[in-house]
Amino acid sequence: MNFLVVGGAGYIGSVVVGELVRSRRSAIILDDLSTGHRDAVAPLAYLIEGGLNDPAKLREAFTTKEIDCVIHLAARSIVAESVGDAAGYRTANVELPIRLLEAMREHGVRDIIFSSSAAVYDAGAPMPLHERSAVKPSNPYGATKLEFEQILRERTALGEIRHVTLRYFNVAGASIDWGEDHRGETHLIPLLIDAALGARGPVPIYGTDYPTPDGTAVRDYVHVVDVAEAHLRAARYLAEGGESATLNLGSDRGASVREVVRAVERVTGRGVPTVDSPRRAGDPPVLIASSGEARRVLGWRPQFGELDAMIETAWEWRRRFPEGYKA
Repeated sequence: MNFLVVGGAGYIGSVVVGELVRSRRSAIILDDLSTGHRDAVAPLAYLIEGGLNDPAKLREAFTTKEIDCVIHLAARSIVAESVGDAAGYRTANVELPIRLLEAMREHGVRDIIFSSSAAVYDAGAPMPLHERSAVKPSNPYGATKLEFEQILRERTALGEIRHVTLRYFNVAGASIDWGEDHRGETHLIPLLIDAALGARGPVPIYGTDYPTPDGTAVRDYVHVVDVAEAHLRAARYLAEGGESATLNLGSDRGASVREVVRAVERVTGRGVPTVDSPRRAGDPPVLIASSGEARRVLGWRPQFGELDAMIETAWEWRRRFPEGYKA
């Protein structure tokens, strides 16, 4: 199969592409490298440097090879940033991806795997969250993901496409070769690892007065390799005639920010400086998945269930590549 991976040079995309190449699939990457890295592109994958806002590059992505399936990962995804730039987030996460759907129609490609988010859910819904839980995003980022989900459902009802929408919870960890290296890091685990290494100062803990056992926000962490495996299974599922589906990807257990801090300290054997800070706008107190439907529909079985094991892979990658993709 030939895959077009939009955003394939980013954190999750690089691992997805690595798994595609390892399983002897062909991967065409469309990525403008605004947040991705050229060095994160797996050997044998083909990189087209450009975005969905470039018609010529988009056309090249669909004509370099005959595409069988699109994996759409590109997005703006920082919750706090989205609160101050709702219009920009809608452009990046809704309006530009519509161009991708139009290109799929033009080139006769029907199957798409979409990277969505737990941010679509109502934070007040009972935990754990399943696919039928109430949706009510608490921030513009989640709202854009939900809007594009609805567009996919509408296009599916018209018979134009078939989709698997994967609602990620908090993706963590690294593969052997590909890891997390954001410009202006915002994700908790790499920030804590940097602090443990003395590469940055104390890590802010945003919110210590949430209605949780220790007052800090609780999240469900899922390993990036398991997320990548779910994409391959989703593509196979559609290729074999499976119906369109929306599925959660999580470990089905929660960890508070303070619990993650302690886990990083255990794995690294180092103290991690933190500083208590006010809540951030748009952050829900608790998000925990029920991902049994992904197990049932895709036969997905996460390899990494324990938080410490996820952190160990991030720690190993950071030690191998202390400067990230700049090394």
